[in-house]
Amino acid sequence: MNEEAKDKIIEYVKQQKKSKLYFNDLCKAVPEIKMMQAKKVVNELISEGKLKYWSSGSTTMYMLPSEGDVAKEEEGMN
Repeated sequence: MNEEAKDKIIEYVKQQKKSKLYFNDLCKAVPEIKMMQAKKVVNELISEGKLKYWSSGSTTMYMLPSEGDVAKEEEGMN
């Protein structure tokens, strides 16, 4: 189930117009599993390098590693 859930989450992220998504958005990709299980799957995807964190300081979001360099993006915000 984990591999299937990982595939669904990655496909969901790729289909979205926004490059950064909240955890609750990622849960929409796998409504058949509970949030705690979804959190484990998302953490596995991050460990595998298939997703990465983006943080504004108060909010954590998730994005594909191919969506640009987070450090450069944050520099542009300052």
